[in-house]
Amino acid sequence: MLAGIYNITCEQGSTFSRIITVEYPDPTDESTMLPFDFTDYTARMQIRRTIESSVAMIELTTENGGITFTDEENGELTVYMTDAETAALETSGVYDLEVISDSGEVSKLIKGAFTLLPEVTR
Repeated sequence: MLAGIYNITCEQGSTFSRIITVEYPDPTDESTMLPFDFTDYTARMQIRRTIESSVAMIELTTENGGITFTDEENGELTVYMTDAETAALETSGVYDLEVISDSGEVSKLIKGAFTLLPEVTR
C-alpha cells in the first residue's frame, strides 16, 4: 500500500487531535472500500524539521499515548498532542505515520508537510 499524502496544520500552544480512518480497495470489487483492521498493530509518527534531520522534534506512538486506535476493526486511529507538546514545537517540518503488525511488518499510512502556526498568547 502506498502512503497517502496529507498535509497537517497545527496551532502552537493548542491541543491537537486528528482522527484518521484508513481504507483500501476490496480486491474482488475495486469500487468498494474496506476498513484497515488495526487489531494487533502498534503505530508511530515522527515530526522532523526536514527528512534529513537526525533528531525528531516529537515522536508520537501507541506506547506514549500520542496515537490511539479508537476503532481498531474499522480502521480508525487518533493522533493527539497536548497544548504543552505543541507549545514546545519550534518550527514547521515533515512527518509520516506508520503502523507495525505484531509480526514486525511496517506499513507507512500517510506522510506530508507539518505546518506549525506560531502562538501569540503565551
